[in-house]
Amino acid sequence: MNHFIKITKYLNYALFTCALCVAFTLSAQSKQQFSMAHIGQSIDIDGQLNEPHWQEATLVPLSYQNEPNEKGTPPVKTDAYLYEDGRYLYVGIIAYDPDPSQIRASLRDRDTLWQDDNVALMIDTFNDERTGYEFYVNPLGAQGDMRMTDTDGWVEDPSWDAIWDSAGQITADGYVVEMRIPFTALRFPKNKRELTWSIALWRNYPREVYYQLSNVGFDRDVKCSFCQFDKITGFANIEPSKNIQLTPTLTALRNDTKHTLPSDWQNGDADIEAGLDFRWGVTQDAVVNATINPDFSQVETDSLELDVNTTYSIYYAEKRPFFLDGASYFKSNLFELLYTRTIAEPEIGAKLTGKTGAHSYAVMYADDENTSILLPSNQGSGFANLGEKTQATVGRYQVDIGQQGTLGLMATHRENNDYHNTVMSLDGSYWFNQSDSVQYQAVHTDTKNSSALIDYYDVAEKQGDQGYKIEFTRDKRDYELVASYEDVGEDYRSDLGYQAKVDYKKALLGGGQSWYRDASEAITEYSYYADWDKTWAQNGDLLEQEYESYIILKGQMQSSLEVGFIHRNERYNERFYNQNIGYVYGGFRPLKDLRFILYGEFGSKIDYSNEQLGQALTIEPELTWDISDHWQLQLEHSYSRLDNEQGQRVFTANLTDLRVYYKFNMRSMLKLVLQFEDIDRNKNAYYYAVNRINRDYGSQLVYSYKINAQTLFYLGYADRGFQDDTLKSIERDQRTFFTKLSYAWQL
Repeated sequence: MNHFIKITKYLNYALFTCALCVAFTLSAQSKQQFSMAHIGQSIDIDGQLNEPHWQEATLVPLSYQNEPNEKGTPPVKTDAYLYEDGRYLYVGIIAYDPDPSQIRASLRDRDTLWQDDNVALMIDTFNDERTGYEFYVNPLGAQGDMRMTDTDGWVEDPSWDAIWDSAGQITADGYVVEMRIPFTALRFPKNKRELTWSIALWRNYPREVYYQLSNVGFDRDVKCSFCQFDKITGFANIEPSKNIQLTPTLTALRNDTKHTLPSDWQNGDADIEAGLDFRWGVTQDAVVNATINPDFSQVETDSLELDVNTTYSIYYAEKRPFFLDGASYFKSNLFELLYTRTIAEPEIGAKLTGKTGAHSYAVMYADDENTSILLPSNQGSGFANLGEKTQATVGRYQVDIGQQGTLGLMATHRENNDYHNTVMSLDGSYWFNQSDSVQYQAVHTDTKNSSALIDYYDVAEKQGDQGYKIEFTRDKRDYELVASYEDVGEDYRSDLGYQAKVDYKKALLGGGQSWYRDASEAITEYSYYADWDKTWAQNGDLLEQEYESYIILKGQMQSSLEVGFIHRNERYNERFYNQNIGYVYGGFRPLKDLRFILYGEFGSKIDYSNEQLGQALTIEPELTWDISDHWQLQLEHSYSRLDNEQGQRVFTANLTDLRVYYKFNMRSMLKLVLQFEDIDRNKNAYYYAVNRINRDYGSQLVYSYKINAQTLFYLGYADRGFQDDTLKSIERDQRTFFTKLSYAWQL
């Protein structure tokens, strides 16, 4: 561990010598100062600012246009009003519009309003200019919320969900939005008589171009966003609260299967389970979560991705509430050391997350009845199931240093009787000035494999290795530069994380330039970017060398177009393949309720199954249509084909994902999901036996009623089926009937 000590000593010296000049530069920026009004009265959440005490609230006008023009004049007027009553933060926003018929909004499920007109509150409650909260509302009252970090660029996490109230109404002058956010949903410093928060009010105004308006006029030469926020002071009357939430859950499901195809259904037994989630705000800045017999079933169907002609495992995002609350406290800088989708079936779980002053901390424990781990190499990866119960423990500590810097320590451990995997990490970031920063991370892993892993997957009994990465970036108004180097050992394994590739060293250099034009121009922004990277195995063998460049155009009808080219020399199983790939990615909105996106690429690609070079074509259109306020449709399709060097078709693959939503009102929704994958393989083009027909089908019909993110009811049906060369048509072999009820009881 000597390398960790040396890195820490160097960083502490650098941070000490430079922190003062960075702090002085950032503090010199002009920021508005507001005083938060305290009014001891509540409101009706109805999208009308008709209570007379709104006149006493703090007024924050949105005086700047930040997109597409920097610090421009807003095309429309927007006024925000804020106050608190000791228990809640109230926000009222009047969004004026000269033509309300052009307002884009529908009844939406949570966190799906991003293409609508919407307004937002962004707050940094610790005033550390590193982390914060975002609360969005569209003109009909639909909600979206996120956590964000700003330690090396603005990174948002939309998976975070809070319990709060909102409403919106379209009027003759535009629309009006109200929010009521309980202080129990937020974390902020304790034992302070008066608090200062960093604050930005936001309005997204999509018309022919996408306008973004705010009370803050952002300087594009300054990389950080939080450090440019205005400040609001007050909150001296926040009332003490028990801040306890109990969420009992009841689930019932029945799984039916067909053991052979075709055959009759074998009905399963009804499985009824009760669980309990517990959330306790020990203080305003520390939260304990616990769960007993949790319902970790996933109601939302994952979007499918074609897994043909790839050697690496597919990544799926986490959607389960227990893991999402406080998830940002477990994030390290450059390696993903905690990927909670690997914890599939826990019986119990508990965690503590919080921040005191400059110090953030997080600890989690969970067991797992169905343990999966990722076995990586530099040629591919795949998940393996241990077939045994394991216990998982995670801990992270981070300290804020200087104006924007961080230094963090993290450890993960997974074990059972004859297996363990331990990971220890040091990571951090440092800002030399407003535009230049560095991120770094060093990781050590130690693994003892079980006899089952040794026998079935041909791994050594003991594995241990290191991983390092350092990345320098410069982000300016008109250009960007990046340089990085990473080194991951052959026996590196982070079994609670996600590291699909190991046994490599990689260097990267890149940069680009941007030009900005007026919002009335046909092209409002254009830019280019190019990079070079080279990757070697740990023994020094070249694995890959790649050159990539692309140009991006943005313009009217909210259009964007990216055209790029990739030249890649890649080694696969001791042979090199020169690949040249051109691609195009773009989208536009021809009508206010219709958006079309298209990705396409063509060029030479490796046929990994047959170890040869082929010609590949991929076309991926996507259509989103708000048919009415109640009906929405989303259609995605992926077409891919590969021909070998002799001109034979190797495979043709099609994947379709159709989602239709009907919203009865803001709380009640019916959703239909249809997914179909069809891979047609040419048997003569493979050197081993394959099925010509490879079809998979899935459907889901779900009714949901959601009062908030935790109080909800689901009733649904799902099934799956497939077809290969032995079947005449698609045969369903799995079906599930399910219901779920949970209620968030706040004390």
